[in-house]
Amino acid sequence: MTSGKWMALSGLMSYSNLVHAVAGAVGSVVALTVFFPLDTARTRLQVDDQRRAKHSPFIMAEIAKDEGLSALYRGLFPVVSALCCSNFVYFYVFNGLKAVMLQQTGKVDPLKDLTLAFVAGVINVIVTTPLWVVNTRLRLQGAKLQTKKYDDQSKQKYNGIVDCIKKIIRYEGARSLWNGTMPSIVLASNPAIQFMVYETLKRYFQRIFKTAELSGVLYFIMGAIAKAVSTVITYPLQVLQSRMRAGFSKEEESKSMLGNILHLISTRGIPALYKGMEAKLLQTVLTAALMFLTYEKIAAFTFRLMGMKVEIPKR
Repeated sequence: MTSGKWMALSGLMSYSNLVHAVAGAVGSVVALTVFFPLDTARTRLQVDDQRRAKHSPFIMAEIAKDEGLSALYRGLFPVVSALCCSNFVYFYVFNGLKAVMLQQTGKVDPLKDLTLAFVAGVINVIVTTPLWVVNTRLRLQGAKLQTKKYDDQSKQKYNGIVDCIKKIIRYEGARSLWNGTMPSIVLASNPAIQFMVYETLKRYFQRIFKTAELSGVLYFIMGAIAKAVSTVITYPLQVLQSRMRAGFSKEEESKSMLGNILHLISTRGIPALYKGMEAKLLQTVLTAALMFLTYEKIAAFTFRLMGMKVEIPKR
């Protein structure tokens, strides 16, 4: 094995990457659990066209009234499981690729951050999409959907993650486990933009304050800004992704990504592309902010225990 290949392999297979991956997974689980009801409201707004309430606080109250308070947390376990696996893969790949890049060039910049984060996102999508399809089905199971054609087609009962996977394969084919993959791949631009903004801000403040570890408040603010920017840019594709994963409309499943967007505009109007964005912004911005804060603090604490020093990035 040549020295270049060995250096690349050592950059990918390292304790440092494992620490980042575990810290990212734990941070995402903590953050999502705290703000899960907002994510429930967002999913309903994106999928249920006839929902009366249009804003997240009201839709949460409506769901709690119609279906009980526990409905706000329906599907928490599969979501947490999927997110934990997804973020572990994402943080491991992203930090591994960044380590290789630093070994080869000695520095990173916003464009490299964007490229590395997008590649990590695509790999993550291919590996974890079945978990997110199952996640969406379990979260909508038992929900009182006000869009009649969806409610009529949502009678399949799933007894957990494994049973859901088996029934989807049996009745819809294995390919259905990757419903929404194309918009998901395009949506890899969301975390790519998020990480580009976050890493750029992080390097800037590390150089300004001359320290590798920043304050928790600053991590929270940087995470919130990064997620807000990426969400606003990519939101219409997230609506499309949710509708395809739900699997209610065969007409939507059979169309291309562009065809689905045009179909949604022609049947529901342009505002349908931004349904639930208020809930999404509130939920994802707060979740991402708390996730980055938890991730950075866990990673820093672990590196201190391991006696590893994190360098201040060079210009």
